[in-house]
Amino acid sequence: MSEHYYTQRPTVQRDLHTMKEKLRGRELTFTTDAGVFSKKGIDYGSKHLIETMEFQEDAKVLDVGCGYGPIGLSAALMCPKGHVTMVDINERAIELSIDNAKRNGISNVKILQSDLLEKVKGQKFDVVLTNPPIRAGKEVVHRIFTDAYDCLVEGGSIWVVIQKKQGAPSAMAKLEAVYGEVIEVSKDKGYRILKATRR
Repeated sequence: MSEHYYTQRPTVQRDLHTMKEKLRGRELTFTTDAGVFSKKGIDYGSKHLIETMEFQEDAKVLDVGCGYGPIGLSAALMCPKGHVTMVDINERAIELSIDNAKRNGISNVKILQSDLLEKVKGQKFDVVLTNPPIRAGKEVVHRIFTDAYDCLVEGGSIWVVIQKKQGAPSAMAKLEAVYGEVIEVSKDKGYRILKATRR
């Protein structure tokens, strides 16, 4: 079976690639590599989440499954008085995120290799962001939702981007079961942005 991005230590041969992307009106530079999610360019779902997400400029934010960093680093620029923690199981993705934060002069971030939310247990956040690792399976995706609930402050929200054909209805049902309240903030090209709030 071929390796996929939800792997702790990718063994696929390295293939570094640097690109510029305009996100929320700012041009950012990212280096990507083989063995990480969406290495040829930021995927449409992540871009849609970045353009849609909203939170306070002093928010404490958690990006789950950060990859090489587009969502978390965009969030860090949106909350200059706040802080973003970025986690991913993939050590290659973590190295790239650290490099990309430095490359773009973004310092209000902490980037950790973590199996889901393992390394942030006991910490509290205002916002959780995730473009969940669909290929890791429904059980993993749903665990992100339940673990995020425990990490959110009262009134804190999780923002999820998911394609309708990749399980948006079951994701919505799971979020409703855990959080009670879920809204579909936006939909475009088959992608749904869901926001659930801890009450």
